[in-house]
Amino acid sequence: MNMINVVSPSRLHLTLIDLNAEIGRVDGGVGITLESPGLEISATEADAVEIVGDSLLAGRMEKAAKTLLPEGKGIRIHIIRDLPDHVGLGSGTQAALSAATVVNEIYGLGKSVRELAVAVGRGGTSGIGVAAFENGGFILDGGHRFRDKGAFSPSAASHMPPGPVLFRRDFPDWHIVLAIPDTKGAHDAEEVDIFKKVCPVPLREVQEVSHVILMQMLPAIIEEDLESFGRAIDHVQTVGFKKREVELQPEPVLKAMKYMQDNGASGSGVSSFGPVVYGIVGSQGEGKKLQKEVQRMLDESLGGEVMLTKAKNRGADIFGGSD
Repeated sequence: MNMINVVSPSRLHLTLIDLNAEIGRVDGGVGITLESPGLEISATEADAVEIVGDSLLAGRMEKAAKTLLPEGKGIRIHIIRDLPDHVGLGSGTQAALSAATVVNEIYGLGKSVRELAVAVGRGGTSGIGVAAFENGGFILDGGHRFRDKGAFSPSAASHMPPGPVLFRRDFPDWHIVLAIPDTKGAHDAEEVDIFKKVCPVPLREVQEVSHVILMQMLPAIIEEDLESFGRAIDHVQTVGFKKREVELQPEPVLKAMKYMQDNGASGSGVSSFGPVVYGIVGSQGEGKKLQKEVQRMLDESLGGEVMLTKAKNRGADIFGGSD
């Protein structure tokens, strides 16, 4: 019996770009694929759909698997390593795509990652998670035509296919301090309400974010200019839709971000709706120092875990299956 293993990456969502839509497109975003934490599952053919493992993502996996399974077929999915959900690491997309991938492999459906994403309804606002699963690295996506989407809404409430990847590049060999506080970011109905309330974002702010991305963030990636990249990260926390996401964070999350910005990180920000905070550092030594200090801050407030990771410059790892 074929067994398939999938290890899918988490991702940082640095910022959405255009939630004004005046020139005809909406969303768009930039993100970084992470080496860890990751989601790992194994799967075999079965008579019914069975998810083994205590995970809040089990429901998403079951739904995704059922969407793709040929009639009368089943699958047994074992969750080996879990990802926290609703913290800003993109676990929902990874769970759905991982489950879709094992069905695709075991039953030889021959679908591409993007086809799987459309089938399981992921990537309707941000294409970053889908592109992270596909190829990894640093990703810029171009959003959607507003007339097609027709509303400002989060991925979970949108039925659009993922936006086009405009730029994908290996992320430099920088260290990333990743703080995962023991709390949840906005999700579901609350997330939908936030989009309704704050959009459209003023055009001037969208222009500012676009300028920072095009003329600071992207050149910094290509030239491996850590200082300039960090400045771009710090800047986008203060403007556009990201500014609204940052304002929703509890005090300890904001303190952790500020601490990293002031104590050795070249740039620090909140991923997606949070509460995950990341800091980009040049050396492992600086990273470890920050990791220790931010862990102490979390231990005294919300609880949670701080880890040191790097970017993953490839997509999900898929092992096993038929030759």
